[in-house]
Amino acid sequence: MKTSTLIILGVICIVLFIAPLVMYSGLGENEGYFGGADDAAGETIEESGFEPWFSSIWEPPSGEIESLLFALQAAIGAIIIGYAFGYWRGKGKEE
Repeated sequence: MKTSTLIILGVICIVLFIAPLVMYSGLGENEGYFGGADDAAGETIEESGFEPWFSSIWEPPSGEIESLLFALQAAIGAIIIGYAFGYWRGKGKEE
């Protein structure tokens, strides 16, 4: 690669690294800075007075267990998708 291309890519990387730090206003999770669409939807549903018609069969004892189960689910899905792509790629090379 040319030296000018490497310099431009380096400047872009630095800007992409520093821009979020500059744009961060110092507000934390308690002030709603990191609140997402799920939080907003949950608050709107609670304000409407909606009553769920069923309850969960089992609720994890802590947030850490819930995060673990979510990560496990994501890992299993990634393994299945990776296997499928690898299988299809292997079949294509075989032919």
